[in-house]
Amino acid sequence: MKNRRFVLGSLLAVTLLGSASMSFADTLDTIKQRKKILVAVDIGAPPFGMLDAQARQSGSDIESAQLLAKDLGVELEVVPVSGPNRVPFLLTKKADVVMASFSITDERKKVIDFSAPYAVLQVVVGGPSKQKLASFADLSGKTIAVTRGTTSDQELTRGVKDVANVNIVRYEDDATTNTAVATGQQDYIAAAMSVIPQVKKANPSRDVEAKFSMKGFPLGIGLRKNEPELKAYLDGWVRTNVQNGKLNDIYKKYFGVSLPGDMLN
Repeated sequence: MKNRRFVLGSLLAVTLLGSASMSFADTLDTIKQRKKILVAVDIGAPPFGMLDAQARQSGSDIESAQLLAKDLGVELEVVPVSGPNRVPFLLTKKADVVMASFSITDERKKVIDFSAPYAVLQVVVGGPSKQKLASFADLSGKTIAVTRGTTSDQELTRGVKDVANVNIVRYEDDATTNTAVATGQQDYIAAAMSVIPQVKKANPSRDVEAKFSMKGFPLGIGLRKNEPELKAYLDGWVRTNVQNGKLNDIYKKYFGVSLPGDMLN
């Protein structure tokens, strides 16, 4: 009798373990059976996600999600999220994956998984299109605006520490920094790549463009842990579409520059 109970208990444990494993590994199959993928995108983070003049969803993450759905052969449903609720929406299965300017960090990797990087959040130096500016050394003799205490401020300070005669003007918030450049108070700016199109839109006559990248923070597609089939598919999808140039074309369309060379290579 004891042996019989042991065998039955073992079979039950194996069955439960198998069911749990299947529940973790089913998302890719679920997407295909459903014929729809639920992708969380932050619509309030231009140019990654935004509404165009006709109130249609657009942006680099929207187009990347559209490409992913097309390659999977399924319909795309965009699940609007904000920065704080990206992880909760994923963990509660309101979304299958997250493509929302989601930087890959060690802290986040404790809770969720990421695909290989498909894009990058770059902090850049911007300036007038007619001016030559290819490196920190070219900032010698120039004044540059930045928002105090930001990543851009940190990278700019680090980059020009050995460059003579650079005047950094630190503003207290992004809106003031952007206005200073858009109105011509300053010609140069250190900021996230996404800021440059906003400055140019505010005053097209200033013709501000990204000049060079100070640093890039890789962005991945977020997915729940213990999804080996989905992760393998996403990693392969990223590699294929980086190599064939499709993801780079999307990135250039919205940011005006290519993905970093180490990603393309």
